Amino acid sequence: MWLQYSIIGNIFMRFYNVEAFVLDWLSLIYLLTYIPVILPVLWLLDRRGIRETVLIGAAFNCIGAWIKTGSAHPDLFYVTFFGQFVCSISTVFILEIPSYIASVWFGENEVSTACCIGVLGNQLGVAIGFLLPPILVPNVEDLDELAHHISIMFYITAGVATLLFILVVFAFQERPELPPTQAQAVARSIPPEQYSYTASILRLLRNKPFILLIISYGLNVGCFYAVGTLLNRMIIEHYPGEEVNAGRIGLTIVVAGMVGSLICGLWLDRTKTYKQTTLVVYFMSLVGMIIYAATLNLGHLWVVFITAGALGFFMTGYLPLGFEFAVELTYPECEGTSSGLLNCSAQVFGIIFTISQGKIMDTYGTLAGNIFLCVFLLIGTVMTGFIKSELRRQNANRTAEAAVSPLSILSLFETQGLK
Repeated sequence: MWLQYSIIGNIFMRFYNVEAFVLDWLSLIYLLTYIPVILPVLWLLDRRGIRETVLIGAAFNCIGAWIKTGSAHPDLFYVTFFGQFVCSISTVFILEIPSYIASVWFGENEVSTACCIGVLGNQLGVAIGFLLPPILVPNVEDLDELAHHISIMFYITAGVATLLFILVVFAFQERPELPPTQAQAVARSIPPEQYSYTASILRLLRNKPFILLIISYGLNVGCFYAVGTLLNRMIIEHYPGEEVNAGRIGLTIVVAGMVGSLICGLWLDRTKTYKQTTLVVYFMSLVGMIIYAATLNLGHLWVVFITAGALGFFMTGYLPLGFEFAVELTYPECEGTSSGLLNCSAQVFGIIFTISQGKIMDTYGTLAGNIFLCVFLLIGTVMTGFIKSELRRQNANRTAEAAVSPLSILSLFETQGLK
């Protein structure tokens, strides 16, 4: 939904007769929506559970996609804007879910890999968003033909969104019958009346290592959002007429990042070195951004493919690392709450970086805009180095395993109504 407008932005600018700045805001609307809605959504996740939260998110995505099918006309920009706004609400219900699902459904030696696979689902959508729009909507001169291609793209998206909504309705479950870890068993034994959502938020905001992670995560992912949103403009400036290759470069970034995410997840489950892995990947994101910025204007697209892939391997691979590190720093708080606050920071910095980099690129060129991002990645790397590593979830599992007895496990199962 996000990349439909940014990766072929020059086509939509001509079709709807709007300026680049207006189109950037259309791509950024999902970032703006996230900030005011995230706290109510986290409350819903705590009170009503994960299935209802995901169901509402899938419904908003489906409704917004169908609204956009009626906007394939040069005079209906306001319709596509409204449809995109409805779709953007769905992201608030979905983005923080992977770490929550991983903790609730998977064992101690699987949880990081499971979280990374969950993030891969989101990144798969981003990859498709880079690849398909330039293919489905070619840059033709005739506006009627262009409207036909845009309409086809919107209907395909609506069909996929509808299928996903149906799958959530019939296949998505709240949680497994038996808790997969000792930490989850302890969490289930806490009576609901003893849990305060407001107190949980306040405890998180007093957790200094987590606050450092919130800021550093926002800096890294905000840079990723800016690169993804402005990628088409960067490529077209140096390689005119290469809209399809701009999409392929974006696809390369995301696919390389998916590989990086999976490797990082497997590594975390094997080593439990959360801070060390996060710091190394963050630093390599900075190195990748520097190399990408320095080689973008060399005039060789194959070089851009390589440098963009290296950047994506580390920058996209960082996404699930931040989620898992946050869960370790904040246990026993709800995994969805910590992930939601991380995503909120990412949206704030994503808006700031995208608008700022776009203005810098307009005035000083793409190199200056990319150097701007490098500076903040350097700041984020330093901040990550100062995070005190407190692996609370790991310690809770070890403590529970040492203290729990077969009778107490049986008692817990009986309280859950299990045989």
